[in-house]
Amino acid sequence: MCRILAYTGSPILLEDLVCRPEHSLVHQALSAHEGKTPTNGDGFGIGWYGERPVPGCYRETLPAWSDENLRSICAQVRSPLFFAHVRASTEAAVARVNCHPFVHGKWMFMHNGQIGGHKKIRRGVEALIPDALYERRVGSTDSEAFFLAAFAQGLDTDPVGAVARTIHHVLDLQKAAGITEAFRFAACLTDGERLWAFRWSSDPFPPTLYLSTRDDGAIVVSEPIDEACDSWVSVPKCGYVTLTRGRAPEFGSLDRVICDCDCHDARLG
Repeated sequence: MCRILAYTGSPILLEDLVCRPEHSLVHQALSAHEGKTPTNGDGFGIGWYGERPVPGCYRETLPAWSDENLRSICAQVRSPLFFAHVRASTEAAVARVNCHPFVHGKWMFMHNGQIGGHKKIRRGVEALIPDALYERRVGSTDSEAFFLAAFAQGLDTDPVGAVARTIHHVLDLQKAAGITEAFRFAACLTDGERLWAFRWSSDPFPPTLYLSTRDDGAIVVSEPIDEACDSWVSVPKCGYVTLTRGRAPEFGSLDRVICDCDCHDARLG
């Protein structure tokens, strides 16, 4: 499993969270405590917002701990909203195009988890991607396909609903193919203003995801980056949190939104 980190708040240097803490994301790439595998050395990526509405992005296939360019960039870039991801490949090849985060326009997305039995339904998942966006499909991960497919479900206007509807369609594909492997989904999504973090699974074991609000910012991580135990709270199972600068976190049930998708489909039928 991969490890993720997202931040929104007053502008800070990326290194303050990505590199410096005692259990930073760079450290987790080599020695994760709560992941399925302790090593996440199949590449990394960082994405950040600066002077433009679209994010900058740097991705590489080297392990995060061995790329001096990563530390140099993180020491110089200050941002009010950024993502960082270290990868442990579960299916797709180790390649730059398969490293997170993924970007389309102002939107940025990263994921920890996997669509169970993805090889069997890959063609169906890709069919969910709008024709106008399919040319943006440059990698081979289930994560990138999910992100692009969510645009067909109204991501621009209803991010949480779009994620829920895309999950719903993938579950339908799994069911039709007789797949019993779990669909696990810990993910972060942003439009450069708001940040949404999701923790969901089709079985009782969603990937870990934690939230900390401190000073003038909020941090979302796969596992705590320091030992300030009182500051980290687990995002509820099958839930999500919306983070808007200057406002308190807003929690919701992703299961409830997915259930609404089921009811809507039933009414259409």
